[in-house]
Amino acid sequence: MICNLGTKEDVESVFVVKYIQIAKAKDGKSYLNIILSDASGDLEARMWNEADQIIQEIFKGDIIELKGKMNFFQGRKQLIIASLHKKDPATCDLSLLTATSSVDSLEMFNDLMKIVDNLEDVYIKKLLQNILADNEIARRLKKWPAGKTIHHAYEGGLLEHILSCANLSVYLSKYYQANTSYVVAGAILHDLCKIYELSDGLAVDYTEEGKLVGHLVKSLEIIDRFSYPIKNFPYQMKLHLKHIMLSHHGEYEYGSPKIPSTKEAYLLHLIDYMDSKMASIKEVQKSDTTTGHWSSFVKHMDRTIFKAELPTYSSFIEEEASPAVSNTKGSLGKLLKDFKIQED
Repeated sequence: MICNLGTKEDVESVFVVKYIQIAKAKDGKSYLNIILSDASGDLEARMWNEADQIIQEIFKGDIIELKGKMNFFQGRKQLIIASLHKKDPATCDLSLLTATSSVDSLEMFNDLMKIVDNLEDVYIKKLLQNILADNEIARRLKKWPAGKTIHHAYEGGLLEHILSCANLSVYLSKYYQANTSYVVAGAILHDLCKIYELSDGLAVDYTEEGKLVGHLVKSLEIIDRFSYPIKNFPYQMKLHLKHIMLSHHGEYEYGSPKIPSTKEAYLLHLIDYMDSKMASIKEVQKSDTTTGHWSSFVKHMDRTIFKAELPTYSSFIEEEASPAVSNTKGSLGKLLKDFKIQED
């Protein structure tokens, strides 16, 4: 597994091709820049021979068996590939190649339904129950990642992110006196339509619907579709739910068509932002291959991350005298033992 590979180690194993691109060395020779993955993480790789031929045969999402040697380059691990060939997925244990949430998807889904069933607003509760009762939505939600690379980018990651945001919504909406039903609805629906925006499988990518429409606009369609059968569903309520969807990215420069203009919309944006960033830090701490306490530069966070645990003490540190001090005290004691002050 990638997480167990050490530098200078010979490698003969099976991986998924997460990224493959041909590049040019300084001498003009072609080489392959590859990102490999398995259930434990990602690994940067290079192949210096047969690049022009292999780029025609191996593609993103393929499973390959390779031989190579681990290297250490610019402070991080890198695999130098000597040879490789494509593997039939039917002959592979896909559980070893697919990263998944550490929490059972069915358990997470049931926990999410409990939150929905406890909501006070009857219209929002019914809307969310209708959506989550849809067999295809429920099936995808239990399996889909929340993204390609940045946060919760593994099987079941989308549900993990949504449940985390929903739990935070229940607590923080009460703390800040916001309408819990709206914030929870935003937590569940804001990224739900990534089940249409992203593909599943070994190599996640944007679908045609994701490229042409996207999950923000698709979420408006979902609200319209599932609120329509609910008799007398309030129009103003639908507008505010749609506003939460359209503003959850927070700022125009982050691709948000609207910026949050209600307490509930702004709180949902902050919850989503917090959960995604904390998940990103957790992933860096888990998978970064740079030696030492600091990660390599994380581009989407514009910083390096401290990977080690912070020092924590359950009791005060007791000062201990050094051996030199103890010896000095002992020597002085002996010298002064028989010392007497002479009287005139």
